[in-house]
Amino acid sequence: MSLLSMGLEKCGLASDEISTLEGKMDSYINEIILFNSAYNLTNTSDHDELVIRHILDSLAAYGPIKALLQELEVQTSSSDLLIADIGSGGGLPGIPLAAAFPQYKFNLVERMSKRCAFLENCAAILDLKNVEVICSEAEKVPEKKYDLITFRAFRPLDQAMTKTLLKIVKEGAYLCAYKAKMDSITEEMQGIKNLVPEYKVQELFVPGLEDSQRNLVVIKK
Repeated sequence: MSLLSMGLEKCGLASDEISTLEGKMDSYINEIILFNSAYNLTNTSDHDELVIRHILDSLAAYGPIKALLQELEVQTSSSDLLIADIGSGGGLPGIPLAAAFPQYKFNLVERMSKRCAFLENCAAILDLKNVEVICSEAEKVPEKKYDLITFRAFRPLDQAMTKTLLKIVKEGAYLCAYKAKMDSITEEMQGIKNLVPEYKVQELFVPGLEDSQRNLVVIKK
């Protein structure tokens, strides 16, 4: 069993989902390695590091995000949910999540045109028909558009960015921020407590990164 396959299993993916997802993620990793030097997509081009630090790190939140999406389906009486990955960059976590949740529509929002071209190429190669690339700054996205927003290695949640994100999600929608150390999260959230008085932190376990702190900050509008 490959490192990727074992990791996907530990992230909670079902066995019948893993074979399809593994093939797509292998193709995605190959594209990152091919274009990384030109587009500065990730901080490594090593295959195993990409598997652990980027693919599995993105999918470590599979379970919590699945639960939120199921909750939203009940709340809205609809499975027609729209999810955004803001500041998608090289497509993390958006592309792994879109591949893991083919039943939902994803917008990958990225302001740099060359990275948008990379994302569109990946969506085509991986046959992700549920993905649309939005070449735009987050501030220019229409208000109350999304049911759930993710972002990872994007920027700290400061006042301006938090206001923007809260503006583009619907009422009752969720912001899911991939973060690291709990001390940093507490300090960051203290700075926006006037906008986000309540939030939840869900500890994430990344296969291969068991000694590193990884958390998902969940904010409900």
